[in-house]
Amino acid sequence: MELANADYAEACSKSILFFEGQRSGKLPPSQRVTWRGDSALSDGKPDNVDLSGGYYDAGDNVKFGWTTSFTVCLLSWGAIEYEKGFTSLFDFADKYRASYSASCPFYCSYSGYQDELLWAAAWLHKATKDSSYLNYVLSNKGWSQQVNEFSWDNKFAGMQMLLAKEFSTGEKQLSQFKTNIDSFVCALMPGSSSKQIKTTNGGLLFIRDSSNLQYATSATMLLFMHSNTFAGVQCGSTHFSASQVRAFAKSQVDYILGKNPKNMSYMVGYGSKYPTRLHHRGASIPSIKVHPAKVGCNDGYSNYYNSPNANPNVHVGAIVGGPDGNDQFSDSRSDYSHSEPTTYMNAAFVSSIAALLSTSTIEQGSIYLSHMNQTVDSNIYL
Repeated sequence: MELANADYAEACSKSILFFEGQRSGKLPPSQRVTWRGDSALSDGKPDNVDLSGGYYDAGDNVKFGWTTSFTVCLLSWGAIEYEKGFTSLFDFADKYRASYSASCPFYCSYSGYQDELLWAAAWLHKATKDSSYLNYVLSNKGWSQQVNEFSWDNKFAGMQMLLAKEFSTGEKQLSQFKTNIDSFVCALMPGSSSKQIKTTNGGLLFIRDSSNLQYATSATMLLFMHSNTFAGVQCGSTHFSASQVRAFAKSQVDYILGKNPKNMSYMVGYGSKYPTRLHHRGASIPSIKVHPAKVGCNDGYSNYYNSPNANPNVHVGAIVGGPDGNDQFSDSRSDYSHSEPTTYMNAAFVSSIAALLSTSTIEQGSIYLSHMNQTVDSNIYL
């Protein structure tokens, strides 16, 4: 399980480049992922609206607002100050409370709407300093739950980390959220008496088998933030210092980049061994630039989906769903639970890499994130 001289700067650059391979619509002249061409230019036309542009969230040509918003929020955390124009969306969501699972075809929310409302109020208070949002959080703090995952569906832990940071700067009435995020960390740390999430024999946090790296990357993001904010955490009779929490978070990044039983990187294009048969439509079918003839849906399935060959397009920077609970990975295109990349996995990973590239403080990490956002360009927010 050797990982000699991990190049976190290279990993960061490639994890950002991945988003260019997810672009939909008319591509800009600055497009660096050249195998990706213009696509879905007529989105919305049947209803006389222009829905072209944006980003495909994963390996299929579908754009989801639910996961895209989570992706942008993760990328923006610590780097972007929200504008007051978003407050009307919060008012609408608070007025019309309902579970998204009642009408969703995909990405159904099973955690309810309370986590999203608290998450939104926490961000709005941070951005505007308007005390009404802090009062909203305090009035509804009973919604907050002790959890062991952070995802596009369940945002409680992210909200708790955000508010715990405010607690650390003097907002003592937010102590509950510090307790909540400490519980989250204790549920993950090996050796904790209240550990709830197992690690594989190779050391990877394993929450569930379907696209497990989405949970590992988001949890790692919060572990870094906790270690950058607090001196440590008490988990029953065991105390973990900030350096111990940070070391465990780093081990998750290193596992993804190749320090694992398979000795392979789960980021495409990083290292000498990485997944080559992504469950990804754009990467698995030849680019129109080398194969201008039309490829029909049936042709794509019969000629490429089941092909044993490596994908013709290397989707550099893509992080796949990852190995199973036994640290095994089949690199099979049909095994979407393990071989499909998503925008929100990369978004969480960018933050963790930024934490490693920063020297000592969260402020320096924020400066680095600001620089990265300039590099990505404004099309990431389409």
